[in-house]
Amino acid sequence: MAEEREVGAVAHYYTNIGVAVIELTDTLKVGDTIHIKGATSDFTQKIESMQIEHKNVEEAKKGESIGLKVKEHAREHDKVFVVE
Repeated sequence: MAEEREVGAVAHYYTNIGVAVIELTDTLKVGDTIHIKGATSDFTQKIESMQIEHKNVEEAKKGESIGLKVKEHAREHDKVFVVE
């Protein structure tokens, strides 16, 4: 089983565009594989791109909020983990 490290939580989900806003408690980079898990959400995906205030970034740090296109429905308060 792969190690997982919690890196944040979903603050908002935009259903119409399939984008989750994630408030980070740790660093996240493009290329990382993340696992989003909540009461009804449970999926893993690789980060292809992420944005801060509509600008593409390669890396985001603790305290920042990122916009991320997700392949499945995410919900507020879902936890976000990096699969290591």
